[in-house]
Amino acid sequence: MLDAVIVISFILAGAGIGFYGIDYLPDPVLLQVSNIQGLRFVTAGFTALLFWALGLLAQGYYRRVQKQIRAMPADQLISRAVGLVLGLLIANLVLAPVLLLPIPGEFSFIKPIVAVISALLFGVTGVSLADAHGRSLIRLFNPGSSSDLLMGEDQASKAVCKIVDTSCIIDGRIQALIETRFLEGKLIIPQFVLMELQQVADASNSQKRARGRQGLDILNDLRANQPEQIIINSRDYPDISTVDAKLVRLAQDLDGVLLTTDYNLSKVAEVQEVKVLNVNDLSKALRPNYLPGDNLNLKILKRGKEPTQGVGYLDDGTMVVVEEGQERIGDELNVIVTGALQTSAGRMIFAKLDEVAIA
Repeated sequence: MLDAVIVISFILAGAGIGFYGIDYLPDPVLLQVSNIQGLRFVTAGFTALLFWALGLLAQGYYRRVQKQIRAMPADQLISRAVGLVLGLLIANLVLAPVLLLPIPGEFSFIKPIVAVISALLFGVTGVSLADAHGRSLIRLFNPGSSSDLLMGEDQASKAVCKIVDTSCIIDGRIQALIETRFLEGKLIIPQFVLMELQQVADASNSQKRARGRQGLDILNDLRANQPEQIIINSRDYPDISTVDAKLVRLAQDLDGVLLTTDYNLSKVAEVQEVKVLNVNDLSKALRPNYLPGDNLNLKILKRGKEPTQGVGYLDDGTMVVVEEGQERIGDELNVIVTGALQTSAGRMIFAKLDEVAIA
């Protein structure tokens, strides 16, 4: 409805300007026109057509602004409005003594120009500061406000909330961490992460599709079992194209911790001073340290590189190279740790057969 009103208003304004604008032409020009009334209607039609085109442009701009405002989170909309009002207020306070200065009549046009420029400058500055310090601006008007207001319906505490990455949901270990209560506070699942999960679940590649569906199943189980801890955040950033960049921005806005298994995302977030919890780092830290002399129960699965070596694996995937184990492939044996080696591919343990246990 308002779209049509905008276009009609432009058409009527254009027609009125064209119809009555004839009166402002110089008298010598008017004397040369035989049919002024006809010229009025021709000019009114031309300007109405011109303003109709301008009205369509204004209508398209209004729709884009309306769409952006509807997609904008409530906290961002409020903070920008507060920033704009404060900026305009400061502009008026600063201009008050300037406009009282005596200015010669021929330079009086400077006052409105300075007023418009100052209002634009301070208004844009206020909006920019609101984007950077929105929480502080809101607290000026509501000292009791917290991150609950900033997160809308999310009701999450910014001090402990954790923003969960797509890779972390698909990985599945987050479920065990929550069930064992090693993850406290609210877990924020952004809407754009859900959309990415859906895209992976709908992928043509069967492996990707299975991973995406597994992630959705894990998320549904978490929401069913931990409804108060799992929160869906509807905030989005249309100006940011990648999901990783959106996650980093959301973590900055909420003062939250980014929960992921993506190594590259972890490094990018750390560069931007965002706290990161990488599940893979936790898994590595929880691996037991085996010292020389420790006993292991291990199944020899394959041959090693050396002629007499056999290879087995621990539950966490650590490879164990057993001397004299090649002839015992397929057997489950007790072995004694002789040493360990940390490589770029992971940790490797060396062991030998427990002759006493074998005997």
